Amino acid sequence: MRESMWRCAVQTFRYSFATHLSENDIDLRYIQELHGHKSSKTTEIYTHVSNKDIGRIKSPLDSLSGK
Repeated sequence: MRESMWRCAVQTFRYSFATHLSENDIDLRYIQELHGHKSSKTTEIYTHVSNKDIGRIKSPLDSLSGK
């Protein structure tokens, strides 16, 4: 049981670390290298869309109105 809890904690840390890097605009390729992944698809598992990123998206209509 302790071993499974330890694995869960490690995976949570890896996921949080990758998400933090991604939210701070670190390129996915660097995150991939830091995690030792051969495939970027594996690294993409640790990243997700955050509210911070969504908030930065501007509508194309905003540029038309001068916002």
